[in-house]
Amino acid sequence: MPSRMVKGEQKGNFAFRVKMGEYEVEVNGTREEVLKTIKELPSLMAEVYKAFEGLKPRTTATLTVKTAAAKEKTPVQKYPKILRAKSCSEAVLNVLETDWGKWRPRTFAELKEALKANGLRYPGRTLAGVLLGLVKKGKVRRWKTDAGHVYILAEEEILAERRS
Repeated sequence: MPSRMVKGEQKGNFAFRVKMGEYEVEVNGTREEVLKTIKELPSLMAEVYKAFEGLKPRTTATLTVKTAAAKEKTPVQKYPKILRAKSCSEAVLNVLETDWGKWRPRTFAELKEALKANGLRYPGRTLAGVLLGLVKKGKVRRWKTDAGHVYILAEEEILAERRS
C-alpha cells in the first residue's frame, strides 16, 4: 500500500468514515491503526456524540401573527333576502327573481351561497337536480361558461312577472 506524507507524518491510505446526522467523522491511518480504532468505536461514538451535542443548533420557533386584511379581489357579496319557501325549486326561483338574480347569470356556487345566506341549506345534489328540473320545465335558462354552468330566469318567467 502506498503511503503519503501529511503535515510531516507518514499516513497510510486506509480510511474509515462515519456519519451521524449532519456530522461526519473520518479515521485515517494505517490499516492496523484504523482497525484498532474501530474496536474502540462504541466508546468513541459516545464521545463523538457528546462532542457534537454542544454544537447542535438550538431550535427556536418563530411565530408570526398577521391580521387578515380585507381582500380586495373578492368583495363581500350581499345575497338577496327572500321569504321562506316551501320547496327548493320555489327558493331558487325566488332568488333568481330578485334584482341580484336578474343582474347577471349566477353560478351553482353563487346560488347555493345565496340560499345558505337565507338559512336554506340544501345538499348540492338536491340543488343540482332542482336546477336541472327547472331548466327542463323552461323556467330557468342554463349555459356553460368558463366558470361552469350559469343560471338565469327564462324570458317567459320575466314577462309573466311583469304582466302580474
